[in-house]
Amino acid sequence: MKGKVLIAAPIHEVLAQGLATAGYSLVRKEQISQSEAKEILQDCVGVVTSTRLQIDADLIDAAPQLAFIARMGSGMEVIDVPYAQSKGIRCIGSPDGNANAVAEHALGMLLAFNKRMIASNQDLKHGLWLREEHRGEELEGKTIGIIGYGHTGKALARLLAGFGMRILVYDKYVLPSAASHIEVCTSLAQLQQEVDILSLHVPYAADTFHMIDDAFLLNMAKPILLVNTSRGTVIDNQCLLPMLQRGRLRGLLLDVWEEEPFSKMSITNKQIFNELVTLPNVFITPHIAGYSFEALYKMSLRLLEQIMQ
Repeated sequence: MKGKVLIAAPIHEVLAQGLATAGYSLVRKEQISQSEAKEILQDCVGVVTSTRLQIDADLIDAAPQLAFIARMGSGMEVIDVPYAQSKGIRCIGSPDGNANAVAEHALGMLLAFNKRMIASNQDLKHGLWLREEHRGEELEGKTIGIIGYGHTGKALARLLAGFGMRILVYDKYVLPSAASHIEVCTSLAQLQQEVDILSLHVPYAADTFHMIDDAFLLNMAKPILLVNTSRGTVIDNQCLLPMLQRGRLRGLLLDVWEEEPFSKMSITNKQIFNELVTLPNVFITPHIAGYSFEALYKMSLRLLEQIMQ
């Protein structure tokens, strides 16, 4: 046997079967506490995690045989990567595995909101046949700004290419290569002057924490529809209700929240959430953008390929 691997995340069986065939012994605990993980990892050579388990220095020190840490999904902030690498441990991600799922979700939210699909459906269920009240808007002719042009940002731009939109992209770290369906912005200020819709696709990092705040939104040239399918911490929740009330935000489409799920929300964040979710121009889903059946398979397969290298 090659050793024991803790599976602390939902995975597709392609990963479990592949690891077992390769000679690994699996311990599957999708719901696990830090203390449980610390005990199990003492004799593990690998761990597969998601947002449910934080692989911090304490856990790494408790696992002297650990050879790899694999992350289901995008964003490596759940792993102390520098510390793990200093111990010679491989850190593996699968951000390309759910990129299309997240992009489709962002597009779906845009279409559902602009075409008033959810509100009109709810009214029909209550016996109300309202047409004028649910007159929608088209995406064609609108300008969308995409902040973060990694896997998901690129996937969204590709999906939007056929909608007749102007697509502006900005990435602080990677200058996007020229493509016929996008325009590259060299500064956030340039993007802020021109967009009708803003979609966020950045990782959690010190410089992305609360990057969308009062000052950012007040510097927008016009009211925007804000979409976030990246990380909840990218937006300062405190600014959302005031900016909606002042008309600086004309709509808010969120799949992520600064503290989630409900059990982890502070009183303040829960109050903000409960106020926002009742508003007609707010559409929130429970962090399901990258949670498709196909994404689960693709992420699992991508991790297996890298582990086997």
